[in-house]
Amino acid sequence: MSAAMVQAAYPFVDWFDGWSLTGDFTTIDLLATTTSALNGALLARRPTHYRSYTVVGVLLIAMIGGLTGSITRDLLVNEIPAALTNPAYITLTLVAGVIGYLVALTPHGHFRERLLQFVTSVSLPWFAIVGAQKGVQAGLPMIAVLLLAAASATAARYVIDVTSGVTPKLFVRGEWYAGTALLAAVVWVACDTFGLNRWVCAGIAFGMAYTVRVLAMLRGWEEPMPKQQPGLQPELRDTGLIADDGAD
Repeated sequence: MSAAMVQAAYPFVDWFDGWSLTGDFTTIDLLATTTSALNGALLARRPTHYRSYTVVGVLLIAMIGGLTGSITRDLLVNEIPAALTNPAYITLTLVAGVIGYLVALTPHGHFRERLLQFVTSVSLPWFAIVGAQKGVQAGLPMIAVLLLAAASATAARYVIDVTSGVTPKLFVRGEWYAGTALLAAVVWVACDTFGLNRWVCAGIAFGMAYTVRVLAMLRGWEEPMPKQQPGLQPELRDTGLIADDGAD
């Protein structure tokens, strides 16, 4: 078999093929990916999530944090994930993972927690905006666009929580987590409907969602809890093992 035939059958890998930082919301997606990867690395070293992870484990959690959202989004619209065709995704994810690991080693716990909240507040709207844009581009109905946006923004944290044996943040009371993603998606779609420039739409949607989340954290705004029967402990309410205080 000739060299030309071998190369045709087994093409050589070009490590720089497909590398791109711009185009079709790629910049925003990479920004969301990088901040979410940093978030994952910080979570891996957080007491609530730390499970004696090795250095490789921390970097893998960072990759889960950075890549899960975009991969989930692209697979749901039947596309090859951009994270697998553009080396910038994996590269920036690993860089953010290393930075997060090094930051987590510092003794300043208050700074680490504030940084964690900051990168979460940044990545949520960006992932939701790209998810909404992808849904509109694919011609999905509005409800599916919002679902795609929410899945893009929250999938990574769900996987990290499950991997660490923690109840997913998506399901417990907190400072408007999924609500932030949905707000960003709704605002972006509304602005896009009025024919505004897509970057202007993204800026407005990000600004509103980020502001609402920061205010939620500062003022203690939390997602509503369902009503509970008096005298029942919430964690055992559905087991049937605890009766009302007034029961015989």
